Amino acid sequence: MTVRPSHALDSAVSAPLAPLRVEYSSASATDALAQPDTLAVIGFGDTPQVHADPRWLRVRLRSEAPAPLEIWRASGRVAHGRDGDVAWSSDGAYAFVALNVDEAALGGISSAAQHAYATLARWSRASATPHFLRIWNYLDAINDGQGDTERYRQFCAGRAAGMDGMFGSSYPAATAIGLRDGQRVLQVYALAARAPGCAVENPRQVNAWRYPRQYGPAAPGFARAMRAPTATPQLYISGTAAIVGHASHHPEDIAAQLDETLANVRSLLDAAGSHAPLDAQSPLKVYVRHAPDMPVVRGLLRARLGDAVPLLLLEGDICRRELLLEIEGIHAG
Repeated sequence: MTVRPSHALDSAVSAPLAPLRVEYSSASATDALAQPDTLAVIGFGDTPQVHADPRWLRVRLRSEAPAPLEIWRASGRVAHGRDGDVAWSSDGAYAFVALNVDEAALGGISSAAQHAYATLARWSRASATPHFLRIWNYLDAINDGQGDTERYRQFCAGRAAGMDGMFGSSYPAATAIGLRDGQRVLQVYALAARAPGCAVENPRQVNAWRYPRQYGPAAPGFARAMRAPTATPQLYISGTAAIVGHASHHPEDIAAQLDETLANVRSLLDAAGSHAPLDAQSPLKVYVRHAPDMPVVRGLLRARLGDAVPLLLLEGDICRRELLLEIEGIHAG
């Protein structure tokens, strides 16, 4: 075995990464998984496709029509496997990691979230790609319960307990959305990298991890966005809604909430130093609480952003009952 000198290892870690390529595609999962550079293939809703490949994940959220696949493509040849409950894939620069946690086996959503994040922490400590850039969390009935017993608040408490300092002083970008399948299985998946990104906060909003006590016993542990450690700019935008400061705005007004959300997205781009508009290299995922609003939201987005921006609309519950939609995405430029 050839051992590289330590300075070569340091150079490999510090060298900027090629941007991850993310696309929404009508290709079959089988064809996508056959490509050697495929890092992950994510299906949505009631897709009949089933694969044992660790790079395949189905998220149980319905779309307004048969949803395209979300395909992540790396720059190198991808290895993949399973490590206990964790499915993973990596090309050495990036890693996809996913796990499903049965709440009943652990006594509820708080314990399930703690277990999920403790598992991610253990995985990261043993990985050559230990730096989380982006995490997705999907849990059933996110708004059930009152006050501190609400499931989202319980999830946040469990997440905080499980993190065990793995993010240091910089949280990754993240999303938490409610499923409606009654299965009580927490889905968590993440994008990690060989080198750390740079967290970006929104000057229009209080940092989520500094929310006051009125939002629960543990503040949500995520950054509003993450600038990737790439040779050309790439920004991972967290789930973003109509929140200014720490207060929700425009209850029961889907159009006003959309415009406030887009104002927050533009503010994030400015904070990241990106002045390029959202375009064909900016895939957006839009979560809409009420199915009848989905065509309305799509029409409004097309009117405001044009036809080039790739859109994936999914029906799901937002972390606050009064919020009707949430947008996440990736932006290059």
